[in-house]
Amino acid sequence: MGAVSLENIVKRFGAFTAVEQTSLTIPEGTFTTLLGPSGCGKTTTLRMIAGLLDPSEGDIVIGGRRVNDVPIHKRNLGLVFQNYALFPHKTVADNVAFGLRYRNVARAEIARRVREALELVQLPHLAGRYPRALSGGQQQRIALARAIVIEPEVLLLDEPLSALDANLREDMRVELKRIQERIGVTTVFVTHDQSEALAMSDQIVVMSDGRVEQVGAPEEVYNTPASEFVARFLGASNILDGRCLSRGPAGAELEVPVFGKVMVPATRAPHLGGEGPAKLVIRAERLLLRAAPPEDGAFSAPATVETVDYQGQSVRYFVRAGETQLQAINMIDERPFPVGAQVHMTLRPQDCAALPG
Repeated sequence: MGAVSLENIVKRFGAFTAVEQTSLTIPEGTFTTLLGPSGCGKTTTLRMIAGLLDPSEGDIVIGGRRVNDVPIHKRNLGLVFQNYALFPHKTVADNVAFGLRYRNVARAEIARRVREALELVQLPHLAGRYPRALSGGQQQRIALARAIVIEPEVLLLDEPLSALDANLREDMRVELKRIQERIGVTTVFVTHDQSEALAMSDQIVVMSDGRVEQVGAPEEVYNTPASEFVARFLGASNILDGRCLSRGPAGAELEVPVFGKVMVPATRAPHLGGEGPAKLVIRAERLLLRAAPPEDGAFSAPATVETVDYQGQSVRYFVRAGETQLQAINMIDERPFPVGAQVHMTLRPQDCAALPG
């Protein structure tokens, strides 16, 4: 049994169903991310776990106990929201201590645990300051310290990094993962940012329109997407419509525009059945552009560069091969290919994935 289990959960707001019938297990001690676009149901799911919303159907189980009728203050959960919700009139130490005082913890114990929590987030020197004197990153850490000081069974994080600038977000996601691994608390993290999900998670739950599209480790959902939605939402992908000509133990042979027949290994086609309509998924960073045809036996096709999106160490190209436009993200050492350049697209079958058509 996991630390958190959702059993056939449904959430309706009037005639609108925000979360379809969903079952999900969040293993003990893991960092699990609910990932998807705005309105997909991820925050609603988190709020049901927290006790801020009641499910319309189904059961929520935390630590082996059904908690549908247990109020939020009795679920022993740590919560960090997008706006941090620090008390402006309380010092940092008092903010962190709030949950302990609410639980009638002894004064000496409160002082010790507040000190340890502030040391964990590397801000013990700010104990006497007020939130208005803190930067956004410091406020985020204090909110995290306040959530973990109560030693929660589960830590719930609702887009806590979204208010930070890009560079600070990258630093804080590393810090947040470090803290989670150190204390070992089961964590449920909500974000729409795919890079955050891939970098931080042990398990990713991809959601769309109130449904779970796929659950798996980051490399699993990225390399072997279960649906076209997952393939498009996670990373930049080229998806070519074609046909599966055969399916065997070694893999699936697909015929697609531009590249012709491609044998996709079985490990990259777990969601494809037998012969019939199929889709070939090619990640943009796996489609390499060369000035000359390859000599290593890789699949190759000529194309013309239409758009160049220079990003420093890498370039995002849009190229055209006949009626098909594809995108490629390549690392570069020198100057990128210019618009109008004739190039050769190359790919390896093991870098592709296959989906039902």
